[in-house]
Amino acid sequence: MTPGSGLQAGLKNRHLSMIAIGGVIGAGLFVGSSSGIATAGPGILLSYALVGTLVVLVMRMLGEMSAANPTSGSFSAHADRALGRWAGFSIGWLYWFFWVVVLAVEATAGAKILEGWIPAVPQWGWALIVMVVLTATNLVSVGSYGEFEFWFAGIKVVAIGAFIVVGLLAVFGVLPGVDAEKASFGNLTSHGGFLPHGPGAILTGVLLVVFSFMGSEIATLAAGESEDPQKAVTKSTNSIIWRIGVFYLGSILVVVSLLPWDDKAIAKDGSYVAALDSLGIAHAGEIMNFIVLTSVLSCLNSGLYTASRMAFSLGERGDAPKAFARVNSRGVPMTAILASVVFGFVAVFFNYLSPDKIFLFLVNSSGAVALFVWLVICFSQLRMRKILQREAPEKLVVKMWLYPYLTWATAALIVFVLGYMLTDTKHDGRETVLLSLLVAAVVLVIAVVKQKLTANKPAPAAEAPADKVSVG
Repeated sequence: MTPGSGLQAGLKNRHLSMIAIGGVIGAGLFVGSSSGIATAGPGILLSYALVGTLVVLVMRMLGEMSAANPTSGSFSAHADRALGRWAGFSIGWLYWFFWVVVLAVEATAGAKILEGWIPAVPQWGWALIVMVVLTATNLVSVGSYGEFEFWFAGIKVVAIGAFIVVGLLAVFGVLPGVDAEKASFGNLTSHGGFLPHGPGAILTGVLLVVFSFMGSEIATLAAGESEDPQKAVTKSTNSIIWRIGVFYLGSILVVVSLLPWDDKAIAKDGSYVAALDSLGIAHAGEIMNFIVLTSVLSCLNSGLYTASRMAFSLGERGDAPKAFARVNSRGVPMTAILASVVFGFVAVFFNYLSPDKIFLFLVNSSGAVALFVWLVICFSQLRMRKILQREAPEKLVVKMWLYPYLTWATAALIVFVLGYMLTDTKHDGRETVLLSLLVAAVVLVIAVVKQKLTANKPAPAAEAPADKVSVG
């Protein structure tokens, strides 16, 4: 933990382990995979593998920096020190914006499921209840956030694990009491081939699945409030390969093996529900709705935590109101939490008032932030490695592979994906990138102006110089 930050080490090792595992399982995996399958067929596996590889590489870079200098600001604080105040300010506020919009998206998604179960309470009422309960949880203590997330993530992990086991037993024809007629690995090639829409569909699939991976970096932010931050970061970084391999590639492989990729049920009911239904499992839809609701609540819970800690870090570095950096007697940054949730409530309100205009603008303008964050992590690591080698080589307990060549290759791939999105008009890729760039440009201008205005003022006490690294 950053010395003197005021945050308390309230997260236990089991909390961090489950936050790291659950962080890669977003609600988007359950909700968004059907459109990816329809677009790329079984080749969607290559799309997931490509993005998964990208995330593994980016997390390795982030792990290198965070293990050396664990902080609640994570990549924003690293960018601040490695690239300059403008970089930390810009990416920090963009990331905060991304997660407060996610709060509204997830609260609305959860409210739809809950209204289906108990229609007596209107959808906006459920959204309000969900937001209030999880805000209260975050306000109590970081330990209560960790405990909620431990169980939310636990349910997701068990559910996907059970789905993979049951699905594979069915594919091999050894699942007792089930006659899965359509289940076969032959589904990977027998309906128009592995790439029924051609190799170009792999890249289109990438655009559809890339955003479901956002959240992998949460463990590096949460590590700042754990008992042994360096150990927590190292463990989560080293385990990300199997986490993505099992939960993403494993579960999607099961889906496209249980059913032909062009089965109408996948588009109609969702990929996981359709897969369970094909096995004749009773109440498959409701089971899946419960799992999706758990994922939504997990994402909302972590989103509020992540947004508030980023706001706290920005406040600590003088890039946000000083009140954001204040904590109460329990080590909770109340102002940062409340400011984040207020914006989330406003976004929820816009979702009901103007879903096709204002809310759609908010969603699209934050859509490419994940790729911006990953790109900044690449450039921060390139500079920070040199700083660490010069200032504190003993802190390099996690190292990026094939530095600097693999870092440059990763950055080039991210730029390529952003460029390819600009050619995509069918799935709103172009609009998402352009609106996200517009918001990023506004934030960047504010950052540059702020830096010029404060150039002659003394630096905040919490800030480390750009060419130094705090090794506490």
